[in-house]
Amino acid sequence: MKIIIINGPNLNLLGKREPEVYGGRSFEDYFAELQQKFPGVKLSYYQSNIEGEIITKIQDTGFDHDGIILNAGAYTHTSIGIADAVKAVTTPVIEVHISNTFSRESFRHQSYLSPVCAGVIIGFGLKSYELALQSFIYET
Repeated sequence: MKIIIINGPNLNLLGKREPEVYGGRSFEDYFAELQQKFPGVKLSYYQSNIEGEIITKIQDTGFDHDGIILNAGAYTHTSIGIADAVKAVTTPVIEVHISNTFSRESFRHQSYLSPVCAGVIIGFGLKSYELALQSFIYET
């Protein structure tokens, strides 16, 4: 099974940025833990602060992976281009958010991605990624 995690803007600052919202752990440390926990999954990770690079990565991986776990960060609420890329590929995409976006600013309540994703997981901290990964592994 081949799964990619794609993270958007500012998620490279996990562990430093707003730890009261996002926790105090870097994504790289968490990703290494996921790789150890799921050795049978070919798990890769990509992060970019640039919208077009995220679109390109979705297009590049969206036909030969078993799943994409996407945390588009703030682009979730603004990017029709990322939504169009998700809609264009055949690989299922699960939208993930570390925080509960509905308990935050009202502009975070709108997602352009949710309607074109296979599912949405929000508010479970970094565990949200593991839940998405499990949904691909244990899909019935």
